Amino acid sequence: MSINSVTLIGRVGTEPEIKYFDSGSVKCRLTLAVNRRSREAEPDWFNLEIWGKTAQVAKDYVTKGKQIAVKGSLKFDTWVDNRTGANRSSPVILVDQLELLGSKRDTDSAPDDYNPDNF
Repeated sequence: MSINSVTLIGRVGTEPEIKYFDSGSVKCRLTLAVNRRSREAEPDWFNLEIWGKTAQVAKDYVTKGKQIAVKGSLKFDTWVDNRTGANRSSPVILVDQLELLGSKRDTDSAPDDYNPDNF
């Protein structure tokens, strides 16, 4: 039996980047800052990848500083570094479910220069 399941709640660190493909597919990428239980600890940063209708929802309703919850799976993007020829990889959360958290007031009052270290 194998399980690859990730659930995160945090604040969006970048404006969603949306990409439309000729095939009709839609992909959205953004970052998420998740605080640790300890107030002194730095937040963990995650790269999120969202596809399809959920990507469109992220584009329309998610902004930098907004609190969201995501469920998905861990994957690794891999590539060969052009400069060094070394194999590289980066963890990415492939989001299946997105939930918008917080109130309308939270969204309206989120500063343009959001810094998750302030939370």
